Amino acid sequence: MRFDIRHHTHYTYSIPVLLGPQTVRLRPRPDGGMRELAWDLKLDPEPQSRSDQLDAEGNLVTRLWFAGETRHLDIDVHLLVQSSRSNAFDFVPDLGANRLPMDYEHTDAGALAPYLPQGQADQPVRALRNQIEAASDGSPAGFLLGLNQWIFTHIERAIRDQGAAQTPGQTLRLARGACRDQTVLFVAVAHAAGLAARFVSGYQDRSAMETNRRYLHAWPEVYLPGGGWRGFDPTRGTAVADGHVPVAASATPSGAAPVEGSYFGSARSDMSFRLDIQTASDPAPSL
Repeated sequence: MRFDIRHHTHYTYSIPVLLGPQTVRLRPRPDGGMRELAWDLKLDPEPQSRSDQLDAEGNLVTRLWFAGETRHLDIDVHLLVQSSRSNAFDFVPDLGANRLPMDYEHTDAGALAPYLPQGQADQPVRALRNQIEAASDGSPAGFLLGLNQWIFTHIERAIRDQGAAQTPGQTLRLARGACRDQTVLFVAVAHAAGLAARFVSGYQDRSAMETNRRYLHAWPEVYLPGGGWRGFDPTRGTAVADGHVPVAASATPSGAAPVEGSYFGSARSDMSFRLDIQTASDPAPSL
C-alpha cells in the first residue's frame, strides 16, 4: 500500500515567547515492511539549528533550536511511504519461546529490558490476563490475538484530542477509551504475561470510527521471538500489516509524542492540526 500523508500542526501563543528545544517524531520508523519514498519537513519560524537523528529507542527524530521571539510555530510534514507487509504473521515462531509465560533469551532480555514488566500489575489487569490466557491456546500469538479481540469487543472507542492516556484501570472501569488508552491497556496486560511491549504512534489507512476528520493513531507492539516487533490494533481488532505507518515507538506514551518541546514566558498556548491521508496502489506522486 502506498501512503501520501500531509500533516500540519499549528501552535499559537497569546504573547511572544522564546521557544525551547523541540523534538519532532513524524518520520517513518525503519521497518522490514516499510519503505520511505520521500519526506519533507517545513517549519515557520525557521530554526537557528536543526539536526536529524536516531534517538535511543530507534526513532528517526528531528531536533530543533530557535532564536528570537515568536507568537506561533508551524510544523508541516509531507511524506510518501510504501508498505509491503500484507501478512501480519509472515514468520516462523521460535519454538523454544512459543509458550506463556514468556522467557526471553538472555541476549534479547537485556535489549528488551525497558519494554518488559516493571513490577506487579494491578489486580484488574492480572484478572484480565488470566481470563485471556485461559481462553487461548497458550502461545504468545494466541494470547495477543485474544487480548486484541477482547479490547475491540469490550472497550468502546472514543476520540480525545488532548490529555494524557488513561490508566489501564480507568479504561477497564469506564469500558471506553481513545486509541492511546486502549494501547496502554493492551501493553499492561501483555506485560502481565511477561511479554515485551511498547507504545507506537503513527498513521493508519482508515479509522475504526465514522468521522470526517483524520487523527494521529496509536497502537501496541509486542516482541515475538522469530518475528521481532509485531503490531496489534485493538481499535480495529486486527493484527497490524500494511495499513499502518509507525513514526515513533517507546516504552512510554510520552516518548512517542509527535512533537515535544517547551517555551519560555507566561503565554497561553493553543494547538490545532490538519491531517490528510491518501492511499493508493499506483505510482506515488513526487514532492
